Amino acid sequence: MSTTDKIQAKVERILTGKVVSSSRDKTIAVLIERKVRHPIYKKYIKRSTKVHAHDANNECGLGDLVRVVEAKPFSKTKHWALLEVVEKSVAID
Repeated sequence: MSTTDKIQAKVERILTGKVVSSSRDKTIAVLIERKVRHPIYKKYIKRSTKVHAHDANNECGLGDLVRVVEAKPFSKTKHWALLEVVEKSVAID
């Protein structure tokens, strides 16, 4: 593979997060948490982002650990697609 092919290769963003809402049809809300270093105090702070992802088969439930990939826009706010369910949550009855 030449250097121009490497530059033109599509870079996919894959994120791992927890499902915080699965009440809508074919849509899940995923909370992505990351740690960033404070520029002055040099301590690590938790930052989070909530993204909406397309779940075509409605296979995710509340609390599942999932992996999502950046995709074409499905709607105004939904630009991610479900890649896989890493871990199913334990349902408490």
